[in-house]
Amino acid sequence: MPTYAPRVFTPDLPILTERLALRAIRTTDLDVYAELNTIPEVVRYLYWDVLAREESAQKLSRIVGRTGFASEGDSVVFAVELRETGEMIGDVVLVWTSTAHQSGEVGYVIHPCHARRGYATEATRALLTLGFEALALHRIVARADARNTASTRVMENLGMRREALLCQNEWVKGEWTDEVVYAILEDEWRAQADG
Repeated sequence: MPTYAPRVFTPDLPILTERLALRAIRTTDLDVYAELNTIPEVVRYLYWDVLAREESAQKLSRIVGRTGFASEGDSVVFAVELRETGEMIGDVVLVWTSTAHQSGEVGYVIHPCHARRGYATEATRALLTLGFEALALHRIVARADARNTASTRVMENLGMRREALLCQNEWVKGEWTDEVVYAILEDEWRAQADG
């Protein structure tokens, strides 16, 4: 196995893409964050049901202030804003899952009124760059409920490969659910970026 020197890293924010700005999530984002957690379409395939505002405030308080990566298990949730208007339209997360395996995981939530415009793909592509370039990861995965075709489209648009269908592997919201796992390697991502 190659020698891997984990990097303590705090990204310069905001991270700008063509249409988006990824910035640190703040307590002042509660209105949008809480609204996202009240939309059945948004939480349908997540581990939690619709949340009351107080529950969203508690969740938000646990992620505010996490702006860098110091060790395995660290995660940073970024607010996704439209550069043109400054409106927060969702959030994305990068998790440093393993030092030994140089791996990470990404996730994303975009408000349904902004869906099908490529924002989740654009924001998550920036996280792949962050993971591969700044954290020197070797492999990044994304997971979704197998019924969540919008999420799997994002993964495919990112050039991730479907690696697994885990049949009835999790008990979520009163039922056994299937999960798909997609992944991309650093050299695959670099070949896309160069192409």
